[in-house]
Amino acid sequence: MGILDTLGEVAGAVAAVEGVEKLDPDAGLLTKAAAAVAGFEGAGALEELVEKKKEDDETAEKSADAADDTDTSAQS
Repeated sequence: MGILDTLGEVAGAVAAVEGVEKLDPDAGLLTKAAAAVAGFEGAGALEELVEKKKEDDETAEKSADAADDTDTSAQS
């Protein structure tokens, strides 16, 4: 896990706590802690989803290139 992954997760936690404070200015410590954990985990899950999407796109691109190469050699 790199520093950028950690920074993204911390930013998610901070954003979640800020959102709770805007919705309920009198929110307790437990509520803020729960929001921080949810934001941290949510940001991590979102990063994993983006990485998986990139890998899927790269795999599809390689498959398309391989199919193009096969079509070209078949026409020769």
